[in-house]
Amino acid sequence: MSAADDQLRQQVIEQLMTVYDPEVPVNVWDLGLIYAIAFPRAGAVTITMTLTAPGCPIADQILDEAREAALRVEGLEEATVNLVFDPPWGVERMSEEAKLELGFDIF
Repeated sequence: MSAADDQLRQQVIEQLMTVYDPEVPVNVWDLGLIYAIAFPRAGAVTITMTLTAPGCPIADQILDEAREAALRVEGLEEATVNLVFDPPWGVERMSEEAKLELGFDIF
């Protein structure tokens, strides 16, 4: 990954950290819902993400918010969010901060 892509990736991550699952007080990045961030061409980003449960009633809202967050990054004109359930999400994907916030024992 080029230095420019790495910087752009960090900016996308910062924006994704503003997107929350309304049922969980932790952002989608720290929840470990983001599996991949790729830049297929200049001005475009593809985000591969999952949800904590396949039957999430607000899935469309979360995906739209993730897409809109990515588009707030200067230089990005197109954002695609792909929803996947393989591999399945698990608590081990959460950041230490998220685990603490939600009361999971991290020791």
